[in-house]
Amino acid sequence: METLLLKRQLDQREGSGKIASRIGLSSNAYEFLGTEDLLQLITSKLEASKLACVFIDECQFLTREQVEQLCSVADNLGIPVLCYGLRTDFKGYLFEGSMALLAWADRIHELKTICHCGKKATMNMRMGPDGVAVKEGAQVEIGGNERYVALCRNHWREAMA
Repeated sequence: METLLLKRQLDQREGSGKIASRIGLSSNAYEFLGTEDLLQLITSKLEASKLACVFIDECQFLTREQVEQLCSVADNLGIPVLCYGLRTDFKGYLFEGSMALLAWADRIHELKTICHCGKKATMNMRMGPDGVAVKEGAQVEIGGNERYVALCRNHWREAMA
């Protein structure tokens, strides 16, 4: 079954045109821009092959308009759209794409991560080079496991105090 893998061009950690998991699996993906019309992109891909589904990695980087376009893919083209990404940034605020997906998704499945205390981690703390929590800065700063730590809300609040 043909799956169209997409990711925003903004994220280059795995290299250009790649999606990779933390356990080492990787695959080629089409990189799109923040201004790109995903409905038009997916429609053009349909002309070349029959798509069984669309998978978007790092979906927090989608725009509201792109989420609307993905809803049209699911509703009008009948192609399932699977999105994987973060809900909130290091300050605890929703990303634009996450906000739209939380509002309009047919189904939400949360993958659980565990804080160092054993509780469910719901927050992402950005670490500075000194190992201290970063409290200010741009919402988007691409980094890997060395820059971000998953914490429960209580430990995140302590670190951000």
